[in-house]
Amino acid sequence: MAETTKTHVILLSCGSFNPITKGHIQMFERARDYLHKTGRFIVIGGIISPVHDSYGKQGLVSSRHRLTMCQLAVQNSDWIRVDPWECYQDTWQTTCSVLEHHRDLMKRVTGCILSNVNTPSVTPVISQTLNQPTQPVYQNNNLTNKPTAVRFLGKVGEGLSRMCCVRPNLQRVTFVDENANLGTVMRYEEIELRILLLCGSDLLESFCIPGLWNESDMEVIVGDFGIVVVPRDGTDTEQIMNHSSVLRKYKNNILVVKDDANHPMSHVSSTKSRLALQHGDGHVVDYLMQPVIDYVLKSQLYINTSG
Repeated sequence: MAETTKTHVILLSCGSFNPITKGHIQMFERARDYLHKTGRFIVIGGIISPVHDSYGKQGLVSSRHRLTMCQLAVQNSDWIRVDPWECYQDTWQTTCSVLEHHRDLMKRVTGCILSNVNTPSVTPVISQTLNQPTQPVYQNNNLTNKPTAVRFLGKVGEGLSRMCCVRPNLQRVTFVDENANLGTVMRYEEIELRILLLCGSDLLESFCIPGLWNESDMEVIVGDFGIVVVPRDGTDTEQIMNHSSVLRKYKNNILVVKDDANHPMSHVSSTKSRLALQHGDGHVVDYLMQPVIDYVLKSQLYINTSG
């Protein structure tokens, strides 16, 4: 399948990230690998959206800490970014509203913006519309170290300062290949763009709990957007989907990652990580990245909490 006919995807994961684990990061990597192997998709970005403080979950630490830990966890990733929009709202937001927020950004903003919360003024851009003048890809063609994404040089509007990954509406766009050589830019036209909710099988299973989810929200999440499920602990996703009329109705919009069901990261969870921290269990290094562990210990998080 030609590159231009593949669906370009942004993976969005919502959750507590309390704390973010190696399993969360591997979920993104496994989903991207699987989608690429299908030959139908190109994953161009990943978004981590931590939940608002007012979510009310026991033991949930401040979003200030959770955002920092997420940033530390993805600091070496060239495609996964942390988006603080959900945390910055006045109150808790539904998963549906977070997806709709990013969809609305698609409609308003030109290009795929990859922005770092800590450095909002330097914003990589890896696409632009055809009806706008071409921007210089690099200010200095003698750069010895090519950045991981094509950088748009100059001040981006203040409204973009806290974005992570956004794309324009499904119209005619030019996609600039971030792997192109300096001075040479590959452009693709007529690209289909989608945001897919990335989740574990536990979230999929929660769709079957009566009254937990607003049914109209489920219709939007699964029907309008679609989801990518990374199974955990050998969960039977087919059986889960058969227990929900909405999941059955939109079964074709649910992509289940079919890789090693016994992947070592499948058993990693935030709960296990918190317990390991509380009990001084050395296995915490198997669950959390070292920069996250260092931050947790420095900030004295989870040490005296339960749950």
